[in-house]
Amino acid sequence: MSAVQDLLQQKQWRIIDESVTGLHLSALHSFGMDDSLCASIGAGISPPTARSWVHGNTVVLGIQDTKLPYLKEGVAFLKDQGYDVIVRNSGGLAVVLDEGVLNLSLLFSEHEKSIDINRGYEAMWQLIKEMFSDFHKEIEAREIVGSYCPGSYDLSIDGKKFAGISQRRLRGGIAVQIYLCVNKSGSERAELIKEFYGRAKKDAVTKLVYPDIEPGVMASLSELLNTELTINDLMFRILNAIKNRSEHLYSAGMSPEETSLYEGYLKRVVERNAKIMADII
Repeated sequence: MSAVQDLLQQKQWRIIDESVTGLHLSALHSFGMDDSLCASIGAGISPPTARSWVHGNTVVLGIQDTKLPYLKEGVAFLKDQGYDVIVRNSGGLAVVLDEGVLNLSLLFSEHEKSIDINRGYEAMWQLIKEMFSDFHKEIEAREIVGSYCPGSYDLSIDGKKFAGISQRRLRGGIAVQIYLCVNKSGSERAELIKEFYGRAKKDAVTKLVYPDIEPGVMASLSELLNTELTINDLMFRILNAIKNRSEHLYSAGMSPEETSLYEGYLKRVVERNAKIMADII
């Protein structure tokens, strides 16, 4: 058994499914949730957890995006298009969330043994490959130049990106997070972010590097697999893939201890975001 398979193979997996309920909540909720779960799982209080989440129209900026010279104009454009705008508490660059984008967090503990950063990325990549093995399409992990929030673990089919993976580490816990563009137009989402950078950066020379977005290099899974997929379809595939890796798969919410942690972490995330957005606006 490989190290990657070993990471996915757990005695028990807890599932927290917010693919429907998350639509009624700010995306800030998810960042508070993952921090709370990291702390709990990292302390060995809770088991490895897979949490799915979907939020309404939101553009999540990275800390680097807050350094854009004309950020106020870029944010105003996004809001005019009907998008909420928040800043996440980790690295990376702007990404789009909407009803056709499924996010999945795999949360592990380093309580007993450290987990190499690439091992976390590889575990998520392996899971996604297994989820879509019946389509017999190669899913590559490499940077797709011209995509938004590019990284070495962009997932693509035929050179077109449909997902990006990131990680957050906190108090002995690890959250490996992926956004999956399930349906609708991947290139239209990219057009939105291209226009954002066009207004927020213009022709200014910046110390930090921002992507020159080419919308044609991004697509949804529905487009790439020529099959109309829904969020529910992917949830079924996620559960099946994880079920094969666990002696006990069960659905549950946060424990009382985690709920208590969540109140503090959410407050921190909300206050931090409000301060950053106040400076922008």
